[in-house]
Amino acid sequence: MEKSFYYPVPWGDVTFLKDALAAMGLPFSIEQPSDRLELFPGEVAIVFPDLHVRDYNAVRELFGGHGKRYPG
Repeated sequence: MEKSFYYPVPWGDVTFLKDALAAMGLPFSIEQPSDRLELFPGEVAIVFPDLHVRDYNAVRELFGGHGKRYPG
């Protein structure tokens, strides 16, 4: 999967978000903190490839805003 953008989320929200994204049938991965991603302690990144506009809008609505560009 080519990585395009991500959302930093607290560990406690991962199960809900993972289930919601799976129900929508959207591709994603979950990454642990690394030097490349801007994450605070206790956060992980939910990472997405480029998405169709309709799918991106659904993701943006779920997360309450735009994601961060995945570092290239």
